[in-house]
Amino acid sequence: MANEPTWDDLFGSPVTDAPSQPAPTPIFTPAPGTAPASRRDLRESEEASSSGGRRPRRPRQPRRKRRLTWLWVLIVLLAFCGGGGIVVWNAFGPQIRHVMGWEGPIDYTGSGNGQPASITIVQGQVGSDIAKSLQAAGVTKTTAAFYNLLLKTPATFEPGTYKLQKQMSAKAALAELEDPKNRVISRVVIPEGTTLSQFFLKLSKGTGVPVADFQAVAKNPVALGVPKSAPSLEGFLFPATYDFDPGLSAKAILQRLVNRTYVSLNKAGVAPANRLHVLTLASIIQKEGGSTKDFLKVARVFQNRLDKKMLLQSDATVSYGAGSKTISTTSAQRADAKNKYNTYVHLGLPIGPISAPGDAAINAAIHPAKGSWLYFVLVNGYTGKTVFSTTLAQHDAAVLQWQAWSRAHPDFGK
Repeated sequence: MANEPTWDDLFGSPVTDAPSQPAPTPIFTPAPGTAPASRRDLRESEEASSSGGRRPRRPRQPRRKRRLTWLWVLIVLLAFCGGGGIVVWNAFGPQIRHVMGWEGPIDYTGSGNGQPASITIVQGQVGSDIAKSLQAAGVTKTTAAFYNLLLKTPATFEPGTYKLQKQMSAKAALAELEDPKNRVISRVVIPEGTTLSQFFLKLSKGTGVPVADFQAVAKNPVALGVPKSAPSLEGFLFPATYDFDPGLSAKAILQRLVNRTYVSLNKAGVAPANRLHVLTLASIIQKEGGSTKDFLKVARVFQNRLDKKMLLQSDATVSYGAGSKTISTTSAQRADAKNKYNTYVHLGLPIGPISAPGDAAINAAIHPAKGSWLYFVLVNGYTGKTVFSTTLAQHDAAVLQWQAWSRAHPDFGK
């Protein structure tokens, strides 16, 4: 084809052996010592001769085909290198930029242009991965800029999402990644005694994940590692302060809280088969105990009643089953046998936890104080003073104290 480039166009005139037959006489024969270097030169000389020698010789154009050949070679090399492509770039970067005409700085200067950017560092990533993330987010100009810096200045990165700016120097980006203040987190505080519905509200407010997403995941607690015998996820989410990275799903968040509960149970020596029993008892202690200093005594009262086959008669369990927002109950609620959490009617522990117990309540459920108490009642709502009794007569007297205090403080608990 007329426009197809020849070997000489791409790589110059080849060196060959002398032809075995006499070569044809050229149309134009240059003077000795002035022979053109290639067929293109010969063609240009002929054109100049036919025009009386007045036509100037055209300057030779850059050999773009040769540059394209180099480009394809580089692409193939980097493709074969895969994840090691950045190593090739760092080793041959200057040569590649020169051949491809990519001369210029590989790094920005300064601390950014004010436009926000962010990257997420995942557990197990190495320096080259982070360098690629920075370049892809528009933070650094090239992956080599940040990677070269890491080779000179080793650093350790905490997994998470970090807020940065676009067009930062590699040095400025590194400083920002090493500053924990730039990590984007959602902090959620969950107090002891929180119920499942309250958990969802707090988690949603802190993370932005819809309450409906948490409710949907909670429909299958077994998928989160909760025993099949548990009626719900209640009691299996540990109350604590959590820092969540952006973008976590409802399932990932709830799984973390369940795992945290098992950390406490395992540390306390609770066997998996006893998890539901311990959490159920601990949740009642958490709700009924008031001050943590009384948890051990409260635990002993409930354990003594269980041992003696007595009704626990916990208002907190009745209230939970009735869907009430306060711990106080009515006579009708205490008489409702349909309420499976009604320990005024049903013997033993309720069918499951009624709140999220903390470590103190879990410890009390496992190691109750020594004593013969069978009753206790709060007598001062503000100080948390509680009276423990062994006989019913002692308990009735303490109840009168509570009733008198309640009449004097009608706004308490509202």
